Formats: sequence, structure tokens, C-alpha cells
Amino acid sequence: MFDIKIGTMIPGMKADSMIPQLNPKGFETYELHFENWNCDMDYHEHSKRVLDTLDGRKISVLGHYGNTLKDERVRRGVELLIDNARLYGCDVIGVFAGGDPAKSVPDTIPEFKTVFDELTRRAEANGVRIAIEGCGGGWRGGSHNIGFCEEAWELMFDAVTSDAMGLEWEPAHAMSALVEPIPQLRRWAKKVFHIHGKDGYIAWDVIREHGIRGIVPFYWDRTPSFGQSDWSEIFTILLQNGFEGSCDIEGYHDPVHYDDAEWSSQLAALDYLKRCRGGVEDFAGPGEYRGFQGTRKR
Repeated sequence: MFDIKIGTMIPGMKADSMIPQLNPKGFETYELHFENWNCDMDYHEHSKRVLDTLDGRKISVLGHYGNTLKDERVRRGVELLIDNARLYGCDVIGVFAGGDPAKSVPDTIPEFKTVFDELTRRAEANGVRIAIEGCGGGWRGGSHNIGFCEEAWELMFDAVTSDAMGLEWEPAHAMSALVEPIPQLRRWAKKVFHIHGKDGYIAWDVIREHGIRGIVPFYWDRTPSFGQSDWSEIFTILLQNGFEGSCDIEGYHDPVHYDDAEWSSQLAALDYLKRCRGGVEDFAGPGEYRGFQGTRKR
């Protein structure tokens, strides 16, 4: 079996209608993302409907992406996902770190510690992990997510030491800040709990001609296989660091392949990512001969 499964992100409240359409296309996992209305949801009823559609696939992540520090309804939604993840056979909750628009990242850390110490204790009690997405924010203030750069990650993990808190990583967030994603991943791979399948494209010719403060766009999110990242290298780094989990395509961001081209491009990404992770079809081969490398380390 492959250590990295390839799937896609879909709205949690549409999962039971979307999953039966997607299963035959080869998606292996699904991240379900929710909004604030999941506070009023019947999780037992909803999870049963979702599980009935999976046909051997897995729910990889339950996601709730909002200002976890300042929006009480977002925080309550995250707590409910933590409490009910077991109903979906899921052990990862995707979130934003949250932020205070009036404070810098360092000045927000005390509040972050208070909130996430409690959330990680809750996660540990339920046997799940919290993965913080690196969506862009600001260092000096105005951020809904302080967990957007390595300097912030260092402060966050120094403040909250629980092994139940990690990262939800993708190359696109680094690239949008003109940061090299591969060296970043090498430094942080041990903290990665989940991968979002979203790539990017940096137009260096535009930057050289117009800079980054003008009106000419210089960066675009792209669906994997249409961006600039080498996902074979990304998956190699993850596997070398013992990663076992999912890469779920984060669609609906590509400015070229969208609307009626969305799912065709996701199928291209699905095939590409499977090849990059080590293969499309799981085939152990003849057992009579395994070469000279010994049993694969996991």
C-alpha cells in the first residue's frame, strides 16, 4: 500500500452527493471542509450518510478554516470536529491559527497559547491531531492566521509543545510569498500532518520588469501538474521523513482551469500526483526476489 494517498477537498455538507460521483475516478481520500453552521449539525446522522458512500475510501481531514482566536463560533466548530472526528474514521483536523488584527505575530502568541493549549488537550483526549494551514497573513497585524511563515511557526511550536499540533503544508503558500518551498519542507517535514494539493506559478519575468508592488500580477495558484513545483521531490522529502497520510487536491483556485474545466484538471492532477508518490496502481510484484536493499523503512 502507498504511504501517501491522493484525494480532494469537498464541502462537508455536500459530501454524500459528491463522493459517489468521484469514487469511480480514482480519488482515494476526501477532506471535508465546514463553515460555522457545523455547530448545529447532527454528527451521528451526517457521518453515517458520508461513511455509506465511501466504498473503501477514507475521510482524511475535517477542516474548519476561520479565525480560531477571535471568532467564538469558529472555535466552537473546531471543538465539535475534534469531538466527532472518530465518527468519520478521521484523525486530523485542519484549521487556521487565527490572529488579532490589532496585534503583531509575537504579541498574539500568548492568546494563541491559551487557545491551542486547550484545543490540543482536547485533541489528545480524542486521539486526533490539529494541522495548521499556512495561509498567508501579516507579521505586524491584520492577520486572520498567524501561522503563515517559518518565524511564526517557531514561536507557535515553542509556545504549544503538544505533539498533537502540526502543519498542513503546500508549496503554494510559500511561493506566493516568494519563498522556496523545497528547503522549507526539508526543515519542517517532521511537523507535517497533511498536504494540500495546491501549486503555484511565479512570473519572474513580470517581477523583474514591474516588481511586486505595482498593478501587474506576478503570482497565481495552480492545480498540481500545471504549476512549477516538482511533486516527486515533495513526496520524496515527506517519505524520507516518515510521512504517512494524504495529499488532498485543493481545487477551485486555478485561474486558468476552473468552472467547467475544474474537475478535468483535478483528474490530471490526481494522475500526476499518484505517479509522483510512487505509482498509480499498488503492485508488490513477485515475492521470490527483493533485490539487495532489504525491507523498506517506514
